Amino acid sequence: MDASVNQKDRIGVLEELLNERYSVRAFLPKEVDRATIAHVLTTAQRTASWCNSQPWQVVIASGEAKERFRKAIYQEASGGLGDDYDFTPPREYVGAYLERRRESGFQLYNTLGIARGDKAAYAKQALENYNFFGAPHVAIIHTNEPLGIYGAIDCGAYVSNFMLAAQALGLGTIPQAALARHSGLIRRHFNLADDRRIVCGISFGYADHDHKVNSYRTSRASVADTVTFVDE
Repeated sequence: MDASVNQKDRIGVLEELLNERYSVRAFLPKEVDRATIAHVLTTAQRTASWCNSQPWQVVIASGEAKERFRKAIYQEASGGLGDDYDFTPPREYVGAYLERRRESGFQLYNTLGIARGDKAAYAKQALENYNFFGAPHVAIIHTNEPLGIYGAIDCGAYVSNFMLAAQALGLGTIPQAALARHSGLIRRHFNLADDRRIVCGISFGYADHDHKVNSYRTSRASVADTVTFVDE
């Protein structure tokens, strides 16, 4: 087989997965079988990391365990409690970053029929993070405190590969930094050691393709907007 043809086929698969994947905000109640979840995890485990440290640890809650966790974190979030990120969240969004954030937010609100400026409706929708958008499974990604921000960066790569593997197996996902806002609760709930740092959550399962919230797609900046070539 012509090597160039094979390369085109391989990059085509990756492009297809990247173009198909989106953040699912409505899931079917159908659970994913353990063999499929294991396949996602085995694939994501090949993620590259600094010095091959593989700093990610994953807790996956399903069934009654997921429901207990959902109730606990929803209660804290809806009560205005928490706000204890282990990693400092963005101080502010400016320029193009603010424009992209606003575009994404307004796409969500417009799709759901939420009027611009309706802060109560914004807050209600934000709380759906803590219902895991109806997903039957939620993964918590955590790392070791001494590894600092670079441990979190490696976990970010793992999250990306987890989502692509899930997409390839017909699953939907949504990465959720919102869950990390309640890092203390998560450590207590899952009996994690004090030196574990919560990076994010990933709610996953089968997407409800008929739900309107899953009908829109966010845009991407051009390569020209994000890359500078230096040749001389």
